[in-house]
Amino acid sequence: MMNNLFSIFDPISIFNLSLNWLSSTFFILMFPKKFYFYPNRIIMLLENLIKFLICEFKSILFNNKFIFIPIMMFLLIMNNNIFSLIPYIFSSTSHMQLNMLMSFPIWISIMIFGWTFNMNNMFCHLVPNSTPIYLMNFMVLIETISNMIRPMTLMVRLTANLIAGHLLLSLLSSIKFILSYQSIMLLIFIQFMLITLEMSVALIQAYVFSLLICLYFMDSN
Repeated sequence: MMNNLFSIFDPISIFNLSLNWLSSTFFILMFPKKFYFYPNRIIMLLENLIKFLICEFKSILFNNKFIFIPIMMFLLIMNNNIFSLIPYIFSSTSHMQLNMLMSFPIWISIMIFGWTFNMNNMFCHLVPNSTPIYLMNFMVLIETISNMIRPMTLMVRLTANLIAGHLLLSLLSSIKFILSYQSIMLLIFIQFMLITLEMSVALIQAYVFSLLICLYFMDSN
């Protein structure tokens, strides 16, 4: 039984080891070897999804060598988001630790790459076009702060959206004991709609995370 509503996000430690973080990679073990060798509908759907992502990201990225990073981030976040909707499964992508580990290294790599190879372009981004002379110093400060908080925005956006959906589903499931039969049927229908919405959010948030990575790379390239 939950002590509070937020206990569904608590990492459980066994022998001082947070083994439930392994759920981030556990979905790989669920597929047999034949899944990877024989064509099936899931493989075809995944291939079509990857082709769609390549077409989308190619329109943003001019350097195709970088395109595999946002695609892999999309697949990782999408799988963890959908996998966390299964009951009694630890939701790893709803924790800021994991999201920061995904967003900060990519952001710092993009910054190092930009300031090393495209320093003039990085300085140009600090002052937008048509900025009045008396506002240039102020705009440099604003753009610098905007660049510094980018990993925080990536982390908070993904965490907040997942936590909100999981808390709403947990809150609705906790009131089923005080409702009548007719009300429970209505509650089941509402939860079904919310789960459908959460699956959409899982896909959208993974896509937004990957798309923002591409846009940040283009700002430094």
